[in-house]
This record gives sequence, C-alpha cells and structure tokens, in this order.
Amino acid sequence: MQIGLREANQQFSRLVKAVRGGREVLLTERGRPLAVLRPIRNGDKATAAIQRLEAAGFLRPAGKRAGLPTWKPRPVRGRPQSKTIRC
Repeated sequence: MQIGLREANQQFSRLVKAVRGGREVLLTERGRPLAVLRPIRNGDKATAAIQRLEAAGFLRPAGKRAGLPTWKPRPVRGRPQSKTIRC
C-alpha cells in the first residue's frame, strides 16, 4: 500500500489497522518514498532488541560467550547476623 503524507495523517487509524493486518505501508512525500510502516516480527523480541542496541552503539557484545562463574558462599567469622539483628 502506498500513501502520501497528508493522506496518511488524515487516515492514520486506517493505516494502523492495515499494519496490524500484516500489510506494509509506504509513505511518500511528493511522490518520493520516505518511510515504510510494517509490523514488528514476532520472533525473539529480547534478541532483536539487543541486536538493535548493538547496531546503534548503545551496547557492546561480550568478549567471552561463557556463562557466569558458579556461586560459592563465603564463610563469615564472628557473630551470626540473625543474632545481631535480634538484639
């Protein structure tokens, strides 16, 4: 679907319904293509968002692909916290 900016402004609700229906809308200004409205893919939204942020320069990919190290509790010396809080 192709539509001029003025007409798109007047019929915005109709365009949104078309996009929800899966159609792409090409916006033109004086006959020249300006922008495309299209539905967002239903893929992995988190991965897509991270890729967009990396492409925009807001995130850097991790240097290592390894997971976090396993958590190990550390022994604490002295009085237990539960007794310190009660007093």
